Amino acid sequence: MKAYMVIEYFKPGCFEAIYERYNHRGRLLPEGLAYIESWVSTDKNVCFQLMETDNVELFPEWFRRWDDLIEFDIYPIDSSDR
Repeated sequence: MKAYMVIEYFKPGCFEAIYERYNHRGRLLPEGLAYIESWVSTDKNVCFQLMETDNVELFPEWFRRWDDLIEFDIYPIDSSDR
């Protein structure tokens, strides 16, 4: 599987709503898109998520489930450990 770094920029005032949705519905990932690990900035405005998939077309489907609260950037990454 190919690894990707997804950077989520939380829209102003949406932090609570993001975690409320996450706590009730989970990450809302489409099948075939795998969450590996994530980190949130200390100011709680940005989240960095390491993801894996063989189908990059799954990202827009996932982004649409959150785009009312979050803006996304995605970067393919290479890792010597993978």
